[in-house]
Amino acid sequence: MRPRPLLSASALLAAVLLGGAGSTATAAAPGFGPPPPQNPATAPNGNAGMHGDSASSDTTPYPGPGAGPVAWSRTALASACPTVTVGQDGYPVALCTTIFGQTPTVHLLDPATGKDLAALELPKGALFGGVYAYLDRADALVAVDANGDLVRIGHHRAASGWQLTVDRRTPLAAALPAGDSVVGLAPDWDGAVWFATAGGVIGTADTGTGTVRTLATGEGVANSISTVPGHTAVATDHALYLLGKSADGTPVVQWRAPYDRGPGRKPGQLSHGTGATPSFFGPGNGTEYVTITDNAAPHENLLVYRVDGGPQPVCATPVLTRWAASGTEDAVIASGRSVFVTNTYGYPYPALPAGAPASVPASASFQGGLARIDLNETGTGCATVWESDVKSAALPRLSTADGKIYTVTVSGPTDAAGAQTFATYAHAVVDPATGTALSSTAFGIGLLYNPLQMTGTTAPDGTLYQGSETGVLRIVRK
Repeated sequence: MRPRPLLSASALLAAVLLGGAGSTATAAAPGFGPPPPQNPATAPNGNAGMHGDSASSDTTPYPGPGAGPVAWSRTALASACPTVTVGQDGYPVALCTTIFGQTPTVHLLDPATGKDLAALELPKGALFGGVYAYLDRADALVAVDANGDLVRIGHHRAASGWQLTVDRRTPLAAALPAGDSVVGLAPDWDGAVWFATAGGVIGTADTGTGTVRTLATGEGVANSISTVPGHTAVATDHALYLLGKSADGTPVVQWRAPYDRGPGRKPGQLSHGTGATPSFFGPGNGTEYVTITDNAAPHENLLVYRVDGGPQPVCATPVLTRWAASGTEDAVIASGRSVFVTNTYGYPYPALPAGAPASVPASASFQGGLARIDLNETGTGCATVWESDVKSAALPRLSTADGKIYTVTVSGPTDAAGAQTFATYAHAVVDPATGTALSSTAFGIGLLYNPLQMTGTTAPDGTLYQGSETGVLRIVRK
């Protein structure tokens, strides 16, 4: 790999089916952090949801398996598994979508072996309702099912073995337009749950009283949402929204920032608009800034906003410009003053969401690429630090404990057929200071190992769980 420093001045699945290390967290690696504040309603940061924490930083406070030799195993679930969480009891809980039937299914895994201990099917609905979820502070998985119910799913040991059960249910359907479905959800600091729907309804649910309050944007939502104290960020297919709440819980727009949504859906993305869940970050308390990528053509821009500064970005710069075009279906990694962006332009998904428009252009080859962009010390601009040819097939995760980026890379043919049958996938460790690949360990070939741009989760004991198209990979230091 040949990282190239630049001098320029200024990311499901999920779509899949649509149709060895230390035992405790350590101080942040130099140059990264602080972490976003711990949300009192979730499991510990790093393991609470798809993007690690409610701020969607895509960082973890735990060291991963490292750049040395690793051992791995695969738990076959006949499902794509975009969300793997780990509770305070150490048990991984995964939200998956079955290959046949496309049914959202929750799995409880054995932390010692990765074995599937229990499973619970949820009512089938829109795909993204079966993708985004989070683990609460009692280790229950919070999700929305196809009936429009906000559910908390607990795991309990019974005489006959482990069981997964819906322990609490809060109806949301009455507050949603007919045919709409919840895409993303995240908890507020006061215990309420924020949600956003595919049709652009943003709401809060008080699970104690059952009260639901909503705000309609008239714009589509295809990604999850993020929360820090006093603020919730939602990216529609037209704009980034920063929101708060009125006294009765009704969402209130603090500011709205339109972005360049480009001429159409890019190949390697699932919707016409940003492919990124908003991410909060900052060098002070981890919440000063919020960032997304836009959908500008031919190269997307990284957009960074000061949370308390309104809708004008402090950073708006083209990214991944070594390639003819760039775009991403991944959230970024955001920590301290640094943002890491993955290029998914041309990535071949097995299928697209129902109603997805044709891509512009109609097709493109997948080139990959990863970039680091840093804000300056005054927070008034940014510059690209490096762009590297890391060909990431997963959403990377930065460990602020060991200072390494963990991902899955792909080599070989990555056209639609090749990615499923002939491409080779490998556990990879990347140096965030330079973009250089430090190590690579091949898993295997074809769809059994394809991570579909889904992210990995590192448990406190250093075990890395990576969702794939057909189950979960478990990676440990030798």
